[in-house]
Formats: sequence, structure tokens, C-alpha cells
Amino acid sequence: MLLAAVLWRTALDRSPAQMLVAGVRALVQLAAVALVIAWLSNAGAWAFAFVALMFLVAVWTSGRRVAADGRWWMAAIPLAVGVIPPAALMFAVGVLPFNALAIIAILGQQIGGAMSTVTLSGRRIRDELVLRHGEVEAAVALGFEWHAARALVAKPVAGEAVLPSLDQTRTAGLVTLPGAFVGMIIGGATPLDAGLIQLLVLVSLLLVTSSAAAATLWLGCRGAWTRPARSH
Repeated sequence: MLLAAVLWRTALDRSPAQMLVAGVRALVQLAAVALVIAWLSNAGAWAFAFVALMFLVAVWTSGRRVAADGRWWMAAIPLAVGVIPPAALMFAVGVLPFNALAIIAILGQQIGGAMSTVTLSGRRIRDELVLRHGEVEAAVALGFEWHAARALVAKPVAGEAVLPSLDQTRTAGLVTLPGAFVGMIIGGATPLDAGLIQLLVLVSLLLVTSSAAAATLWLGCRGAWTRPARSH
């Protein structure tokens, strides 16, 4: 962690405190979460309450990255669009067992994937619209609606946030062995069962991230992240 903080400062000119605080927070939070999950292992209903807390933290984290001075709470929309339909589908067809550990593990990964996607796509769309604002205004002058004009600029970059999930799925087992796969094998599962569960996670994340990116694009093209100007 100290080496990472040094590189963060010397090579990238960022505050080393950010890296150190992140590492310490991860240690404390993981220890606390491990105790909570152990307590929730036989309490399915409370697991959903814990997932709801995870969702709220993700909204805060992504929203503040995309629109720190705007409507950061709008991040709840793309996060919900990304996470809820795949989770509901998995419960409906029975591939996700209704127990606390499975609920927290699978939905936690999906919320984390959606959070990263909303952050990356939201910031990329925001910056592109600022950089190419003249093109947007030119399209409006030609008769486009504002949301359609913004989409001409934002749509080509919105999907870039999905590329990490896509690459992770394409290279699973070749470049890296995903954590859930390795953990299940260490825990005693057969390689086939571990592979099937990991495949479920990876494929569901593709739907999660694609849906979250599409919803983030929809919000960005309609100026939903920006607070309306106050009239004087």
C-alpha cells in the first residue's frame, strides 16, 4: 500500500493520503462486513437490508463522482436499472438461491459493477459534452432536440465503461481466474460447479453494466444530473 501511495504521488501527482485512507478503510470495512455476513448467514430478509445499504453507498459514491455539485442522487436510477432486472430474473428462474450468503455475494458484485459503470460512463459523457458543446449547439441549430443532439456526442463514448466487464468475460480462465471461482474451489466445490457459478456472475454483469451505461447515457443526454438554474 505504501508503494502504491508513493507511485500515486510521484508518477501521477495525486495525494498519497487518498491511497492510504482507501487501504485502511478497506481493511476496517472488510473486517466489519465479515462479521455482519457471518451474523446474517441464516437471515435472508436482513440480507436484503444489508444489500439496500450497499446500494445507498454506491449511489453516494457514483453520484458524487459524476455530479458532486448537481443531482448526485440521480445515480440511483442507473444503478437500479442495472441491478434489479438481472437479480429478479435470477431469482425467478431459480439460479440464485434464496439465502443470505448468495444474496449478499451476487448482488454485491452486481452493485459494484454497476457503480463502476455509472462512475466511468457518467464522467466520460459529462466531459465529452463539455468538450464538444459547440457540436451539440450546431446540431440543435439544425433542428435536433437537445437530448438527441447530446446523444450524437455522448453515445459513442458511453459504452466504454462496459469494456472492462466485457474483457473480463472474454478472458476468464485465460488471463485471470476470477475470485469467486477460486474461492469456491478452495472451499471444496467441484471445478464444474465453480465454473458455472462464475459464468453466471460474469454474464449477469454484462447485462448489469450495459443497462447501467444505457441509463446513465439517457440521464446525461437530458441534463438530469444538473440542478436547474434559479431564477432571480
